[in-house]
Amino acid sequence: MKNLEIFPVVDEEGNEISLAPRTVCHDGKSMLLHPVVHLHLFNEKGELFLQKRALTKDLLPGKWDTSVGGHISPGEKPEEALKRETEEELGIKNFTYKFIKKYIWESPRERELVYSFTGTSDENPVVDPGEIDEGRFWSLEEIKTSLGKGVFTPNFEKEFNELSAPVKA
Repeated sequence: MKNLEIFPVVDEEGNEISLAPRTVCHDGKSMLLHPVVHLHLFNEKGELFLQKRALTKDLLPGKWDTSVGGHISPGEKPEEALKRETEEELGIKNFTYKFIKKYIWESPRERELVYSFTGTSDENPVVDPGEIDEGRFWSLEEIKTSLGKGVFTPNFEKEFNELSAPVKA
């Protein structure tokens, strides 16, 4: 039997209120709110690293997505999950990051409390083939011309548009 992955179930503020199996959180029925981290990793040229989700993923296989995306484990802080997921998915241990925002993302299959970060690193990403089919740096213009064409996950497009929006004074 496959290992049962357990997620924390949280309230809208991020307080852990219970635990539930991944299968229940992603079943499209329970819609239990569970926390995740996203990292938008930029290089010195201002290009954004994107990962192509493995075809074995249960959600949105084969779509290009944020540099790093992963579930927060029970009792884990978002920053701890960010560091763990970045090392697991990209092999990067040293990077600087900045918290951008926290929001709720709802799809037909799940509800996530997303902790979104941007960051940079001098290390070159090395993708984990068990998690990611491929990864590469994209220019912002290349991303903009591919938006709305089914290339990216809907959640990535939402975050990218918000990151790209002019900051209001």
